[in-house]
Amino acid sequence: MKENHKDYANLHKISRHISILAGIGSVLDWDQETYMPQGGADIRAIQLETLAGIIHSEKTGKKFANALEKIIDIPTGKIIAKGLNPKQIAATKAWRSDFIKDVALPKKFVEEFAKTSSQAILSWRNAKQANSFEDFAPFLNKIITLSRKKADLIGFKDHPYDALLDIYEPEATTKDISQLFNSLKKNISALLNKIVNAKQIEDNFLHGKFSHNKQLAFGHRILADMGFDMNHGRLDLSTHPFSSASHPTDSRVTTRIHKTSLMSNISAILHEGGHALYEMGLPQAEYGSPLGDAISLGMHESQSRWWETYIGQSKPFWQHYLPLLKKEFPGKLDHIALDPFFRAVNKVEPSFIRVEADEVTYPLHVILRFEMERDLIDGSLSVRDIPEAWNAKMQELLSITPNTYAEGCLQDVHWSMGGFGYFPTYTLGNLYAAQFFETFGANHSDWENRVAKGELSFIKEWLNEGVHQHGRQYSSFELLKKITGKPFSATAYITYLNDKYKEIYKLK
Repeated sequence: MKENHKDYANLHKISRHISILAGIGSVLDWDQETYMPQGGADIRAIQLETLAGIIHSEKTGKKFANALEKIIDIPTGKIIAKGLNPKQIAATKAWRSDFIKDVALPKKFVEEFAKTSSQAILSWRNAKQANSFEDFAPFLNKIITLSRKKADLIGFKDHPYDALLDIYEPEATTKDISQLFNSLKKNISALLNKIVNAKQIEDNFLHGKFSHNKQLAFGHRILADMGFDMNHGRLDLSTHPFSSASHPTDSRVTTRIHKTSLMSNISAILHEGGHALYEMGLPQAEYGSPLGDAISLGMHESQSRWWETYIGQSKPFWQHYLPLLKKEFPGKLDHIALDPFFRAVNKVEPSFIRVEADEVTYPLHVILRFEMERDLIDGSLSVRDIPEAWNAKMQELLSITPNTYAEGCLQDVHWSMGGFGYFPTYTLGNLYAAQFFETFGANHSDWENRVAKGELSFIKEWLNEGVHQHGRQYSSFELLKKITGKPFSATAYITYLNDKYKEIYKLK
């Protein structure tokens, strides 16, 4: 038994070394999006290509394979080692699953993908600034070609998109997501139609000139109140807000300060802070093993949307923070009472930019991207037709048409990163969060009173205990059942949206 535990510890040690290398890559990616001079793009692409090759070699080499084979039979998945506890068994199965995916991709392909995506990110950023889809199209063609090849290498049963989706949300399939999203589309469109025809909400006071530095300072305050430890993290600016972590003790978040929108930065802070708290809450002792990793990007998104919407757009939250916001921006909000402010923060209005979309229309933005990704990967949509297809779907789902590429098909960084399969996790995260929040509310019936007093630490503690501490011991669906006692369902989410916005918009 001691030998078997020794074998597990040896595999963990090897895996930890790989995680350290991946953490270095994470810092390079973060730097590329924040402080790297534009002239450093070419060498950065080579650095990321080189590091990706090294990491891939470590993950698929004989050293790792031999260590894994001592505790599990790789072809069958049968545990060989005796005396492993349930957590170690779960970690071992996750290691095997990752290994099978990793060995399917040749080192040369991994290096090419890393280099191409690094170059594509710079191309996307310049193309967005110049509002020129044509400048980005050649790089996007390369990314899609490589993504199709990745799907072929990994393998799939029904649809090539399945292989890419599984990277970000294990157990999810294109068929299941299509059915789920079609149902959501109907429910959300029906609610949106009622809202659009209701009396509209005044929110002009949220728009205007607000000090850049004061907005950033207020963001720091919210992060600190959420429990974000500045000794183990930092806040910076980037074109596209994101969260990046190399270890539970080093988590970086970024925001962007909108020139005329006060809530843009606040929402980004809450969202990316939620991601960061998940990374900070992972068990340090398990760093390098699947027990020290987040379950999936859908589960990750549940944490960010939880803080951004369920907490940050609640009336109790603003009962505490509105007076503080008034002090920070004197003269701007002096005469605005809590109720109209709360309704303004939750105003529903079809808009072009996904990251600034309201709760009701947000899933429609994600559904648009999923449908386009699916069609781009199976070849039923070509790159040259993206702008026209994008605008047509925006008109279909939101009844608006973008005026520029920058507010349309060039707004997101994900495709330049090669992140095909990523977008569906945003809406899955909303569904997971809704189901968690039902249970949280039952466990903490006084949560509104506590949040209204500025107490947020108990929320972080509940998430630490319920979600973060487990790493990948459970799948997303298993963890949902463990915490809520119910199988995964969209019911809680649909109920939440209807109840909240019927009240806000006084719908019949």
